Amino acid sequence: MRLLLFSDLHLEAGFAWAGPEAGRARRRALRDCLRAITTLAVTLRAEALCCAGDLYEQDRFRPDTVHFLRECFAELSPVPVLLAPGNHDWLGPSSLYRQAQWSPNVHLFEEERLTPLTLADGLTMWGGAHHSPANARGFLEGFRVDRGGVNLALFHGSEQGGMAFQDPDKVPHAPFRAEQIHAAGLHHALVGHFHKPRDAADHTYPGNPEPLTFGETGDRGAVLMTIDDSGGVTRERHRVAVTEVNDVAVDLDGVIHAGQVQDQIDAALADVKGTVRVTLHGEVAPDVDVEPGDLVRPSHLDAWVVVTSKIRYGYDLYALAGEPTVRGQFVRDVQAAGDLTDEDRRKVLITGLRAFDRRDDLEVR
Repeated sequence: MRLLLFSDLHLEAGFAWAGPEAGRARRRALRDCLRAITTLAVTLRAEALCCAGDLYEQDRFRPDTVHFLRECFAELSPVPVLLAPGNHDWLGPSSLYRQAQWSPNVHLFEEERLTPLTLADGLTMWGGAHHSPANARGFLEGFRVDRGGVNLALFHGSEQGGMAFQDPDKVPHAPFRAEQIHAAGLHHALVGHFHKPRDAADHTYPGNPEPLTFGETGDRGAVLMTIDDSGGVTRERHRVAVTEVNDVAVDLDGVIHAGQVQDQIDAALADVKGTVRVTLHGEVAPDVDVEPGDLVRPSHLDAWVVVTSKIRYGYDLYALAGEPTVRGQFVRDVQAAGDLTDEDRRKVLITGLRAFDRRDDLEVR
C-alpha cells in the first residue's frame, strides 16, 4: 500500500511577522503547495492521500477556502483522501469540514477517539479528530486495536520524547509516548503537529510542507510511505514547497554612510530567492541612519523583513566617559547603573548620545 502523508499546511495562516504584501504572498504559496501535493500523489500513484491535521486555520478560513479544498480533493477521485483534524483545524459546528460538500473519495475522521477505516484487505487505518483547539486527550490512552492484519494510525498529536527537538514555544496537544504505538497493536503512526520532520521507528512526522517562518530546516514536505503485508514501512521524502524562506545576515562593520548599507544588502542578496529575513549587524559610524523603511527590497525577492536590532553605533564610550561635560556625566551615570541589562544600557546610551547630537532618530531597535 502506497500512502502519501502530509500535515501542518496551515492554509490561511496569519503570518504575524509579515506585512500585508508578504502575508498575501505566503498564503498564495500555501495553496500552491497543496496543489503540488495532490499532483505528487498522482505522479507517485499513491493509493491514498493522508493529512494528519492543521490543514487550515479555523479562525481565518473563508468560503473561498472551502471551495478550494473541495476542488483539490475531488480532482484526486477515486483516490481516497483521509483527513484527521488537528488543534488548528479542529472539528466543531462551524468547522470548514462541516461546510464542505466533500466528494465521495474524502473520508473525514470525526470522533475524538481512534475509529477504523478499511483501506484494503488486511489493512486498517485508525483516525481521530480534535474537537477543540486545546486540551485534547491522547488518542492512544486506553486504546487497543480489535482486529488482525496491518493497523496504522492517523492523528494530530505530540510524541513526548520529540518535544525537545521542536520549537521551544510548541505547545503539546494530544500527547502520547512512542512505546504506546506498538502496545496498542499498531504497526505505525502517521502524525502531525511537530513542524520539524521526524522519522522514528514507529511513527512519522512529515513536518510543515511550505515554510511558515524563518529558520525552518530539515527535509520537510510530503512522505511517500510504502506499507508491506507484514506492516513494515519504507519512507521516501519529497520536497513540495513552491517558495523559499531564507535568513541572511549582512555585516555592516565599517559603514560610514547610508548608501553603503544598501550596497552591502544588495550584494548579500544577489543570489537569494523567495522571502528573506535580513539581519543587519556590525558597527557603523554614529552618523549613519539605518531605517528599514528607507531601504529598497531587491526586485527579485518576493518579500522581506529587515532586522536592525543587532547594529552597533561606533561611539567611543571610553573617550566620552572621560569628558568633563554633561555628555560625559551622562555616559558615566548610565555605565554605573546597576539595574540595566546590557541591551537596555546600549539603547539608553545611544538614545541619549543621539539627543546630545540633536538628531531626530532617537528610537533604537
